[in-house]
Amino acid sequence: MIEQEQLEAQDKQAGERLQKVLAQAGVGSRREMEEWISAGRVTVNGEVAMLGMRVVEDDVVRVDQRIVHLKAPNESLPRVLLYHKQEGEIVSRDDPEKRTSVFDKLPKVRGMKWIAIGRLDYNTSGLLIFTSSGDLANRLMHPRFEVEREYAVRVQGSMTEEQMKQMLKEGIMLDDGPVKFEKLLDEGGEGYNHWYRLIMKEGRNRVVRRTFEALGLPVSRLMRVRFGIVNLPPRLKRGMLVELGAGEVNAILDWVGMETHVAPQLSPHQVAANSGRGKLTKPHNADKSRQSDKHGQTGKKHGDKTGSGHHKGSQQNATTTTPRGKAGAPRDAARSKAYKSSVKH
Repeated sequence: MIEQEQLEAQDKQAGERLQKVLAQAGVGSRREMEEWISAGRVTVNGEVAMLGMRVVEDDVVRVDQRIVHLKAPNESLPRVLLYHKQEGEIVSRDDPEKRTSVFDKLPKVRGMKWIAIGRLDYNTSGLLIFTSSGDLANRLMHPRFEVEREYAVRVQGSMTEEQMKQMLKEGIMLDDGPVKFEKLLDEGGEGYNHWYRLIMKEGRNRVVRRTFEALGLPVSRLMRVRFGIVNLPPRLKRGMLVELGAGEVNAILDWVGMETHVAPQLSPHQVAANSGRGKLTKPHNADKSRQSDKHGQTGKKHGDKTGSGHHKGSQQNATTTTPRGKAGAPRDAARSKAYKSSVKH
């Protein structure tokens, strides 16, 4: 018993790994922080930091000479924004061409920055998730978790039955490796244009467009409608964003295997005020993968093989369920305000 207490005391004194602490502070994703530490951009108590070193709350950490205020574990709930990206916007803070950036539409925050969870290219629209937590961003984006992305895509022409079977079984080979769909639905169309709905468990650059181009079917429109358990809310119009409440953020944290926080109980009036907020859906295999993740098996999948309805009707008919079939988690009305961005038509 005494030895166990000594070990726990030593672990506590050792602190947390630097890259994890920086990610928790909202400086960037854990992978990005590892790159910055390796590049010598981070110092601890005046000394250049080394990858893997541990820090405690009293340490003075600087990134590019700027002091980072370290957060104690579970000090605050991560913030999560949903944005309905339009075509003609880039998901980057730096662009030599000075094109419109999605980051220009986000509310300003002090002491941290918004991290985009999964990018969308310039001509792709749909769901973008932003968070202040590098840890959460890492859990949702890292390839080993295989989090699902669902898209509605319109192409010029139509797939043959053999092509559809191929994409669901062996897939095809692109320049940067093989690609396959977890689910593929024919949504019909008019004239030369044809709609499909597909689910993938990866986010390589322009992978959907490149896949259909390799099949001889140029993409004329592409829209992401789901990322993990988060659906694009039906009332979130293009160019608008909404911040998730505590109940919804906790549901996401629980799903990815991170520690949740106590959500405040709301009155019926406050709950009613949150209509049209973010939508959470439960993939078939989410329970098993999430439970495995909590037992240290971080390589397990957060995936499923489910899909929604038609590319138009699915948003209106999106179901709202929380993991493990729980009743809807309470939502925080104080953080549900939608920020409408100025949109040039």
